[in-house]
Amino acid sequence: MSHEEAPATADGGAARPAPRALLAHLSRGAGRTERVTHTEHVPARPARHSPWPDGVHPDLAAALAASGIDRPWHHQAEAVARALAGESVVVATGTASGKSLCYLVPVLNALLSPEIPPEPAPAAGRAAARGTRNPTATALYLAPTKALANDQLRAVKSLAGPLGPAAVRAVCYDGDTPPEERAWARLHANLLLTNPDMLHRSLLPGHRRWSAFLRSLRYVVVDECHVYRGVFGSHVAQVLRRLRRVCGHYGSEPAFLLASATTAEPAGSAERLTGVPVAEITEDCSPRGELVFALWEPPLTEARGERGAPVRRTATAETAELLTELVGAGVRTVAFVRSRRGAELVSVIAQEQLGRRDAALGRRVAAYRGGYLPEERRGLERALHSGSLLGLAATNALELGVDIAGLDAVLLAGYPGTRASVWQQAGRAGRHRQGALAVLVARDDPLDTYLVHHPDALFRRPVETTVLDPANPYILAPHLCAAAAEVPLTEAGLALFGPSAAALAEKLAARGLLRRRGSAWYWTRKERAADLVDIRGSGGEQVQVVEEDTGRLLGTVDRAAAHTAVHEGAVHLHQGRSYVVRHLDLEGHVALVEESSPPWTTWPRDTTEIGVLDTEREIPWGDARLCFGSVQVTHRVVSYLRRKLVTGEVLGETRLDLPPRTLRTRAVWWTLTEDQLDRAGIGPEILPGALHAAEHAAIGMLPLFATCDRWDIGGVSTALHPDTLLPSVFVHDGHPGGAGFAERGFHTAREWLTATRDAIAACECEHGCPSCIQSPKCGNGNEPLHKQGAIRLLTALLRGSGPPPGTDPP
Repeated sequence: MSHEEAPATADGGAARPAPRALLAHLSRGAGRTERVTHTEHVPARPARHSPWPDGVHPDLAAALAASGIDRPWHHQAEAVARALAGESVVVATGTASGKSLCYLVPVLNALLSPEIPPEPAPAAGRAAARGTRNPTATALYLAPTKALANDQLRAVKSLAGPLGPAAVRAVCYDGDTPPEERAWARLHANLLLTNPDMLHRSLLPGHRRWSAFLRSLRYVVVDECHVYRGVFGSHVAQVLRRLRRVCGHYGSEPAFLLASATTAEPAGSAERLTGVPVAEITEDCSPRGELVFALWEPPLTEARGERGAPVRRTATAETAELLTELVGAGVRTVAFVRSRRGAELVSVIAQEQLGRRDAALGRRVAAYRGGYLPEERRGLERALHSGSLLGLAATNALELGVDIAGLDAVLLAGYPGTRASVWQQAGRAGRHRQGALAVLVARDDPLDTYLVHHPDALFRRPVETTVLDPANPYILAPHLCAAAAEVPLTEAGLALFGPSAAALAEKLAARGLLRRRGSAWYWTRKERAADLVDIRGSGGEQVQVVEEDTGRLLGTVDRAAAHTAVHEGAVHLHQGRSYVVRHLDLEGHVALVEESSPPWTTWPRDTTEIGVLDTEREIPWGDARLCFGSVQVTHRVVSYLRRKLVTGEVLGETRLDLPPRTLRTRAVWWTLTEDQLDRAGIGPEILPGALHAAEHAAIGMLPLFATCDRWDIGGVSTALHPDTLLPSVFVHDGHPGGAGFAERGFHTAREWLTATRDAIAACECEHGCPSCIQSPKCGNGNEPLHKQGAIRLLTALLRGSGPPPGTDPP
């Protein structure tokens, strides 16, 4: 879009609805006004322009001007200037701030400018490259999702059209790319748009076939880099180090151009991700329309949940109702939903409600999530761009920069886990500078309830620092194997992977995975080393979801999630249809389902045991102790609940017989003494409930301080733990070797646990509810829990808390 273009309209010219009017429309009706707990008004902002820097190719400048972009915003001009000078740069500005031009201009500029071929590569590379391309630069674009890469390809073709097909030979390269297009890409492409998964599994293991491309590689674009956090981010960090090493093998040293949502310390995060120094650009000089952001709390229902606690209307049902009203009024809306199942439910409910008014209107709502087949995803993306869909219930796959033009409203069904994601999702609307409405619909859990009643925690605090740990040995080890299989590892190569890589290589040799010959390490096995790890952290082969009667493949589920997502009896949703799992074959990686529409959904329940393997840090908080270290966690899914779709009311419980799963990971934990508990008035009869309630609430609040989701972490509490010999509460990462979340909790423990205590105390319920101390994934049926005991326990713990334990983790 041109920086000077007038705001577009969904209907070809009619005035767009004002965001305040949309909120007033949603708030009409009995009890509706009370559901809005806070309204934030973000004012419009004018643009600040600068000229393009010297060095932009005249043909590219002309193409930019032809598309209406002759004066970039100041942050774009600064980013382009740094990139043209060979610097690695991260641009961390708001949604719709034109970050794509910050990397597309230097990339296209390089593709238009012939360069002197570098020194010849090793013989294998020369043989593979002979006669395949002209000596011009190449560029690699990495996106976390296929949808984003395809969206960027459309943008590249639009911008580069006047430059001619010979100048910019761009192609998407992903799991859906046909073999003939892959072959063409290897021989002719100078701009490859792909994802970290394909880089890990295809390009790097087959680098000899890509040697000419890699030898000429000038830029590596890492789009939406704030997504690369936790386990996934740590894997991607090692994949990028492998890429740098292979590029060095062929004589190239590309600069990295990174685009991020607003995040704390973007340069530091980008350097941890890439391993190279990165300059940051954070001042957003783009124009912005008014944003009205409402916090919305669903009402209490007459239903009673576990232990007789009051039950709020679910965020899923409330979001579906709001989506129905907005689509019914002709308002183009996306509802972001936390889970695949939730996205399907919102879509189904909205379709049914709209269909009762007008069958054609019901067909203008759909769901979009991971696990769909490629042709289904492409069809939905086309419908979004054409405007034939008015409403979409989506997982965060559409959070990531896909240009959905003309949206007027965004609904967030629950806090998405980070403040960065809140603003990224809210920014999907109003991208053409018209006013926009965003509504965060609170789920019935401690963090969401805290945020809708403490808006300053959302709107007045800076966004989070991205947490990742590339040195995690569970992550680093398979990447060392993959690197050795690509090009034998030398001491210089090992240095790219961090200070622990050399010692880990010795351990891998002892296990027979690597072999040292002279000064280099070699991969010893016949199988592909890259297959040792799934960088998405799913922990193994995907489980296929197959319709039993027809044999039709509906989609896939991560193996690690199979115990909870497709256990026997689970309700599985796909494209608005409901299926019940009849059989789960873990060894065969298949879940057999049949179509059915029960009036309930299912929730798994599990039991957890934890043992301390190593205490790495321990600090006194008065008589209490705060600790961080390695633990072993044993999970077993033991049953599932059937809950009503709208109210969440429990209808029954069914036992399951599934094998246990063992996890070695990292945890933060704290202990208290009997004297502390006596002084706090916590006797043996309420101690288990107080510990259990504090554990649930702490898990619910940690995402406010670490870039995680409550489903990324777990916890255990016990009145007498065999390793500590004291009452103890553990909060652990849910991934092998850890993901950095528990460590972040250790370093922010005083603020984190203070917010946890305050959230429990502020809740209006008497004995505890899902808004404060009950957990949707509790394996013990939320028994026992003691709300007042948890408040007294956390108060006693915090009374002795000192300053934060050292600096934040890297």
